[in-house]
Parts: sequence; structure tokens; C-alpha cells
Amino acid sequence: MKRRQWMAGLLGFLAGTAGAQTDPGKDVMGTVTVIVYHATNGDGAAAGERAKPVSEEVAQRLGREEKLKFAKYLEVGRDTKPLFRSYENWAQPLPPSDEILLRFEAQSKLSKESMRLDVELWLSRKKILKTDAAMEPGKPMLVLGPEWRGGRLIISVELAPGRPKKP
Repeated sequence: MKRRQWMAGLLGFLAGTAGAQTDPGKDVMGTVTVIVYHATNGDGAAAGERAKPVSEEVAQRLGREEKLKFAKYLEVGRDTKPLFRSYENWAQPLPPSDEILLRFEAQSKLSKESMRLDVELWLSRKKILKTDAAMEPGKPMLVLGPEWRGGRLIISVELAPGRPKKP
């Protein structure tokens, strides 16, 4: 009788500790925010109904770069995802469409100064950009994307420490 109780106790203990173990690869090191802008010198209405005007500060920041200088900037999509320690992560800034996807994976530990990320930009299920980027928290990496609806897409990727905020 004691042996059965002992075995049941051991199995219960093992089941409890197996559930308590966590995967260190799922540790959240920070968040990545992806914003897609539509930049145009023409009519901004071509970007569609979901497009929203950007703030003056964002328009000035984008316009400082010669290749990103346009008359109008509209935000057409945004996504914020956790950055896991050793898993690839996907952002989909234009849900439910998979027209633009961003894959990112941490290559170093997040510090106050910088972090290395593998970043891939996918458009319509085709990988169009792959880079190993050294990113600084709070300083977005800007990518001039393809022509789209009478303008160009600009993709902003920004790294931040901490966990994503719940909507």
C-alpha cells in the first residue's frame, strides 16, 4: 500500500515539475514595432480607407532622408510583437493581409546601446530583404519599400526594451 502511495506521489511531483519548467528561448527580451507608411507626391486617397495621416514630427523625420522625401505620408499599418530570446518572430502590420510580413530574430542580448537582429522583409510571400541589423532601442530602422498605389511604401522597424502593452 505504501509503495502505491509513494509511486502516485512521485508521478504527481514529476507532472508538477514538468509543467513548471519554462523554455528559456521564450524569454521576452523586448518588443519590435513595425509601421508601414505610404509616401506619395500625389493623392493620398489611393492608400485606402485604413490610411491615417501621420504627425508633423513623423513627417519631418521621414522627410530628412533624401530618398524618403515625399509630399505626403500616411500610416497604413502597425504591429507590435514580443522579441523572444531564441525564436523567430513575425509581425504582420496589415492584418488580415499577408502582403507585408517581417521576420526578426535576436542575435545578441538587448543592451541600452544596441542589439543585433536578423531581419527579413517579405512582400506577397516573397522575401525581398534580408539583413543583419545593429539596432538601437528607440531609433527606428527605415526601409524604402516598393512602389505601391501611386507612391512608395516605407517600413519602419523599432526595437524597445520590455514587454508589449496589451490593447
